[in-house]
Formats: sequence, C-alpha cells, structure tokens
Amino acid sequence: MQDLTAPITAPEDDRPLGRALRRGFAGRCPNCGEGRLLQGYLRLRPACPVCGEDLSHARADDGPAYLTILIVGHLVAPTILAVFVHWRPAPLVLMSIFATATVALSLALLPRFKGMLVGIQWSRRMHGFGAGVADD
Repeated sequence: MQDLTAPITAPEDDRPLGRALRRGFAGRCPNCGEGRLLQGYLRLRPACPVCGEDLSHARADDGPAYLTILIVGHLVAPTILAVFVHWRPAPLVLMSIFATATVALSLALLPRFKGMLVGIQWSRRMHGFGAGVADD
C-alpha cells in the first residue's frame, strides 16, 4: 500500500529554465555557458564549440522579432509622448532622436531574444534537444 503521508517531491530539473534564459540572453551556450551561441549577428551555430551540444534543431523563427517589436514599442512610444508633452522639441529633432534610438535598441535586443528563445527550447527539450536520448 502506498504511504499517503509521504511528502511529494518533484524530480530535479537538470536543465533549469532561469539559467538557460540568462545564458541565452548573454549569447552563450545554454548547456555549458562558455561557447558562443551565435556566429555573426543572428546565425545560430550548429553546435557549441566548447561542449559540442547540438544546437542545429533550434528554431526561433519570428519569435525574437515579435518580442523585440513588443518591448521596443512599449519603451519608445510612451517616451516619445512624454518628451513631446514636456519639452515640445521640433518634429525633425524628435524624429531623428527616436528613430535612432528605436533602431539601436532593436539591433541590441534582437540577438539577445533569439538566444533566450533557444535557451527556452533547450531547457524544455523542444525541437529535438535530447528528446528520448539520455544525457551523458
């Protein structure tokens, strides 16, 4: 008979989501945290150059672009409104400053969000990351 008073314990997570997200955001391999995740600006490496973790099955698709648009839009739009209401700069000055800021912020966040999505996929064993294969 099963002991119903025994505490229920969850199995230990060998691929913690938080650590994989932080490593992905930093552009590092979600497995070892040492190897570079991307080669170039947005191209994902087929495998980690340090630990050899297979990264070829990861598919970020349009996710990083959607997240970038969401975050940049929510940061820049209210800031434009606040600057316009408070200081009333010339429209050309306003457009120049915020167009540059929007492009710079988008270019900075896009590879980081791609790394985070690859980290999520690796952590949850999505898209072929160790599905059905025991890790050594």
